[in-house]
Amino acid sequence: MLAHWRLERPMVVAHDMGGATTLRAHLLHGCDFERYVLMNVVAMRPWGSEFFDHVGRHVQAFLGLPPHIHRAVVEAYIEGAIVNDIDPADLESLVEPWVSEEGRVSFYRQFAQADERYTAEIEGLLADIRCPVKIMWGENDPWIPLERGKALHSLISQASFETLTGVGHLPQLEDPDLVIGRLDQFFHHT
Repeated sequence: MLAHWRLERPMVVAHDMGGATTLRAHLLHGCDFERYVLMNVVAMRPWGSEFFDHVGRHVQAFLGLPPHIHRAVVEAYIEGAIVNDIDPADLESLVEPWVSEEGRVSFYRQFAQADERYTAEIEGLLADIRCPVKIMWGENDPWIPLERGKALHSLISQASFETLTGVGHLPQLEDPDLVIGRLDQFFHHT
């Protein structure tokens, strides 16, 4: 992606699995970043919840769900990440990609393909991040609890850390003004 857009040192905001992806790009593949925000990211083991593990072991059973029940599963799964009401259009934009036939297969396949080795390979390298780092974490994240963010911070000594009060796993949708304000401070005023 960086080569395609001819980006040499972008400012990066990573969320959820974007954490594992961008950390691997930076630490294993030499991608340099100007500044780097890790927000409620998958960055270290263990991954997932009991539901996540269960679906990963039983993908074929879930693929047989009728479309209306599949939609309800997707909606409940996403709603389980947030602790505040979000704009219904934002919720629908999160659900919609997963309800087509192709999306349904991809939704369940992601659980089966999740592999902790992707973060195991970088856990010992986290102190080697080569740019300013800010970790921001939703205080009430039900998917990746605040303690995981604090543990990540302990491995990236040069990072600053901020708890985002009153939000869950999707701070960018639960309190966008808060997130934009913090990003602006980090990217432009420090």
